[in-house]
Amino acid sequence: MKSNYLNIIGIAFRAGKCSTGEETIVKDIQKTRAKLVLIANDVGPQTRKKLTDKCHTYGVPYVIVSDDRETLSNAIGKSHRVAIAILDDGFANKLESLLG
Repeated sequence: MKSNYLNIIGIAFRAGKCSTGEETIVKDIQKTRAKLVLIANDVGPQTRKKLTDKCHTYGVPYVIVSDDRETLSNAIGKSHRVAIAILDDGFANKLESLLG
């Protein structure tokens, strides 16, 4: 199951349906482009609070995944990514079903 959701994240990233970086994700949440936010389990407390508060305020679902930032970053081929916003309903629904 774990590798399935990481594969979906990689496909979504290559399809251009993801955003990374704290500020970019916050903007996507505020503009309601983000359909799902995935947060690594080892994210710092301030970043976690900022992202989860924005998600609550704008009604965007989020999941704190069981993997660390390195595993999440490797899924998209980038380094030092603690969160990923999924910008597509189809990918978001699939990920929610796998992680739910």
